[in-house]
Amino acid sequence: MNSNAWGRDVRFVVTGTGTGVGKTVFCAALAGALAASYWKPVQAGLEGETDSETVRRLSGLGQDRIVPEAYRLELPASPHIAAAREGICIEASRLAIPRRAGPLVIEGAGGLLVPLSADLLQVDLFAIWGVPVILCALTSLGTINHTLLSLEAIARRSVKLHGVVFIGERDEEVESTILSLGKARRLGGLPALDPLNAGTLSHAFRANFRLSDFAGRGLDRRSG
Repeated sequence: MNSNAWGRDVRFVVTGTGTGVGKTVFCAALAGALAASYWKPVQAGLEGETDSETVRRLSGLGQDRIVPEAYRLELPASPHIAAAREGICIEASRLAIPRRAGPLVIEGAGGLLVPLSADLLQVDLFAIWGVPVILCALTSLGTINHTLLSLEAIARRSVKLHGVVFIGERDEEVESTILSLGKARRLGGLPALDPLNAGTLSHAFRANFRLSDFAGRGLDRRSG
């Protein structure tokens, strides 16, 4: 699909309830489905495949759709720690959303309360941007607490919540509890994939999500 069909205003921030929940894989699926550009503002950890490289491999997008990171930090740690090791202070002024034609998928680093600097949490940056946030949450044990805390952090800062994506095996009781108490809507679920590649990921997205939910309508709603 031509990315211009979605318009310039279709932008999402994808965050998670913590590190390793699968938000990079979801970013690849969403960016590929929307023929979007992808941006990871802060990459902490450069050994092995970076998140930008993973998204390019799994989304099927060209390199021209991968926006360079504003900060590339060697240490795989909280961004403020990784930056300090290199004598760098992450500045919000360097994290302005880039201008891109067509949709843009932005991936945060770790969870919402990850510090970018001594006085800037990641969720505060999301509030500055004013872009709808998609929260990725695992369906495993402990997710109710982690997800509700994340939703509370979003609500307290009046960040626009687009919805929740569940990663892993479907658990309707757990998911309905989160959605009811957190006053959020379920966008879909992404199961574990083996093998995981661009083809299987694209198929899983089409089978478990409605593309119309990401087409720019109702982006100011806190729940649905």
